[in-house]
Amino acid sequence: MRKVYLDHSATTPVRREVADLVVEYMVDKFGNPSSIHSFGREARKALEEARERLANFIGAEPKEIYFTSGGTESDNIAILGAAFANSKKGKHIITSAIEHHAVMDPCKYLEKQGFEVTYLPVDDQGIINIEGLEKAIKPETILITIMHVNNEIGTIQDIAPMAKLARDKGILFHTDAVQSLGKIPVNVNELNVDMLSGSSHKIYGPKGVGVLYIRKGVKLDSIMYGGVQERKKRPGTENLSGIVGFGLAAELAGKEIDEENEKQNKLRDKLINGILENIPHTRLNGHPEKRIASNVNVSIEFVEGESLLLSLDMRGIGASSGSACTSGSLDPSHVLLAMGLSHEIAHGSLRMTLGRETTEEDIDYVLEVLPQVVDRLRAMSPLYNKKK
Repeated sequence: MRKVYLDHSATTPVRREVADLVVEYMVDKFGNPSSIHSFGREARKALEEARERLANFIGAEPKEIYFTSGGTESDNIAILGAAFANSKKGKHIITSAIEHHAVMDPCKYLEKQGFEVTYLPVDDQGIINIEGLEKAIKPETILITIMHVNNEIGTIQDIAPMAKLARDKGILFHTDAVQSLGKIPVNVNELNVDMLSGSSHKIYGPKGVGVLYIRKGVKLDSIMYGGVQERKKRPGTENLSGIVGFGLAAELAGKEIDEENEKQNKLRDKLINGILENIPHTRLNGHPEKRIASNVNVSIEFVEGESLLLSLDMRGIGASSGSACTSGSLDPSHVLLAMGLSHEIAHGSLRMTLGRETTEEDIDYVLEVLPQVVDRLRAMSPLYNKKK
């Protein structure tokens, strides 16, 4: 049976050259970067080289790069740290209704601490209206946090003018760029952002490593204590092997963005068109053009998402119905609901995300199998039989 992995927005396989480097720093060059002996100095040098690689990757300065355990921790440090550091100026935060839970949950926590949070709506393609953002700003607004690329529908937000608006008003701007790093060009200066979160395992690096960009001069309260590592923003012994792997993965991804986008755009469009043309009662979720090359998210009516995923898995196809962090939930996607989809249609969502190793043969196989699976599941649906 053919095996086709189409869940790269959940995680990616570690590149062989990255894995080799990770093993080298786990086995041979294993020193603690905080130690002053030669083993520690060697580790510290590698750590700072990785910091430079990440800085070059996003157009930052090395001192503005902080390593974390992943995108979720980066989001928490940025949002909670900024909120508490600026609470005397105001307690109003603006975010969007389609953020990842790594942003939504810290915002909900802050509401319990006396902060006010405005959740901006989106249109039916997942786009935020900048005029709506401007109207939502209050004198006490201290932070705006809006994701660069949505993890479920792949829609790209036009972050730069939003961040400029915030900067002109003296408001901090953070973006969750976990799904944009390595997939589209990301430059913190062009985006005008004050803080940016990213994750290694989305760009063929190891899991358990993230990055937080904090623009020089931005003050954040620490939310973790116990050491001086990462200038006290993220105390604890650094995951050296993961960090050096992340650095290499970022450098390689930066060199291949144009080539990969060209390839994946063609495969993505073939998959989207094949589904919409051959399976009735389907719709594309997200913006048809302002979306990353790897993302295909469709709603298939009269089919339950979990049954669809299990049926595809039995045919060797790995996909998802939304965020990997909520895959155990039976609730419909909050992203699709925010876009105006009904609960019934949102329950039938299918997210397929392409990667470096995806081939045209893989897409052909999915387009062969998916209609068969949908036909079988719909045959058991009383709603579909009534529709016919």
